[in-house]
Amino acid sequence: MTGKVRHLLNRDGRYFARLVIPKEVRPFLDGKTELRTPLGPDRRIALAKLPGAVADLQHKIGSAERKRSGGHVNPSNYRYPLSTPQMAALDYHGQIALDAEIRAHDHRYAAMSFDPAEGIPYREGFSGKLSDDELHALVGHRVERFRQRGNTAAKKGTPEWRQLAQALCVASYEALARQAERDEGDFTGQPTHPLLAKAPPLELKEPVSLKGLLDDYLKVLERGGHGRGARRNWTPPFDRLVKFLEHDDARRLTRAKLIEWRDILGETLSAKTVKDVYLAGVRAVLTWAADNGKIDENPFTGIKVKVPKAIRKREKGYTEAEALAILKLSRAYTPGPKEGPKMTAVKQWLPILCAFTGARVTEIAQLRKEDMRQEGKTTVVRITPDAGTVKTSDYRDVPLHQQIIDQGFLDFVKAAKAGPLFHDLPTKPYEGARRNANRLSAWLAEKEVIPEGVQPNHAWRHRFKTLGRQAGIDPRVLDAIQGHAGRTASDDYGDVTITTMMAAIGKLPAYKL
Repeated sequence: MTGKVRHLLNRDGRYFARLVIPKEVRPFLDGKTELRTPLGPDRRIALAKLPGAVADLQHKIGSAERKRSGGHVNPSNYRYPLSTPQMAALDYHGQIALDAEIRAHDHRYAAMSFDPAEGIPYREGFSGKLSDDELHALVGHRVERFRQRGNTAAKKGTPEWRQLAQALCVASYEALARQAERDEGDFTGQPTHPLLAKAPPLELKEPVSLKGLLDDYLKVLERGGHGRGARRNWTPPFDRLVKFLEHDDARRLTRAKLIEWRDILGETLSAKTVKDVYLAGVRAVLTWAADNGKIDENPFTGIKVKVPKAIRKREKGYTEAEALAILKLSRAYTPGPKEGPKMTAVKQWLPILCAFTGARVTEIAQLRKEDMRQEGKTTVVRITPDAGTVKTSDYRDVPLHQQIIDQGFLDFVKAAKAGPLFHDLPTKPYEGARRNANRLSAWLAEKEVIPEGVQPNHAWRHRFKTLGRQAGIDPRVLDAIQGHAGRTASDDYGDVTITTMMAAIGKLPAYKL
């Protein structure tokens, strides 16, 4: 069975070269979605003509890209870069294909006598005997054709240009040799010059958009209920990477370029920001792309950022005095005339809920009225991805401490309408919860109750763990309450019940409000 050839299309026994037009340049090619070039009914001839035809179609797309960018495109940033041996091989096969096509249509062509002198200029060209001007007169138009196709940026007068010109001389010399062999009936000849004999395979692969990979990966995450903040957090780093590269093709992304980008980022950003904000998303997307066959290999492999160990000048969580100051401010808060009821509820209830659940602030900020239930005498709150997002993607039930009940939280819940308790974006719960959690942090900072060096929202989680240890609570129970993964495989066996968690939370002392 004949294998499928990339870019070769068979329609009713006739062959075409076919290339899909990138969406962003379709308006500059009359709205077409693809380009085709007829290659005739003979598959053997069509295959011989295919590389040159595809290259010409790539040139048309490159021209459209120049129009899209206002006429200025750096050839080195074109869509289809090729190595010198690949361009020589493409040129050679193009000449051989043309020879085959003419022989198939005109018997007089093969009857013409071959003049060995035709090959002498090309032999002198690749042997280094010709000047740049002489090479330009001989093959300069073919070098320019590769430039216009976007395969090279080589300019006359540079070593790269001379190397390519000499390689094209090799292609013509070898093509003339094949023509002479065919005149004698021998169609088995192959190139003997090492440049062509050892040329890497000519894979005219279409580019793979970096931004497209990001979007595909995020869609996979979102279908699984993960990564709700990833689109917002990772899009700017990808935009910055594409701007640095001056192209959007993951196939052209190299390890060296990524290292260069990392080092440039490090000149103005902290190592932690480079690692956790800029490189984390790129690493995840490229790893996924390589694992799923979107790209041949992951250029990010082995790239690291050494983050100096932070010098800690204090504990990560709030002290007793700091926690008490925040809770007193929160519970005594009275709103101004223009503040909405949801923001008032955020300021009055989120601190004490975080203090006694050890939950992430956005997990509390996304709670809904329907997430509360009563089990006997115990009030239970369900932290669930259905309400917005949960880092582990698993729900968990957390009993409420008696002091929260005594402060009147159940009365607040009873009076609230169905839906979110602490934000007004039921269709975008994560965004609503995150926004109001950030507003809470800003308000506490404005009131100067957040000590220097403390993450205002995360400090409650640290304090909860500290108090739990002081109270002698089983670490597995603390992890279950806070949604932390078990430390060992055995931790995954059995469940931590509501009764067990309530007994643990009951050991936490009330605050003297």
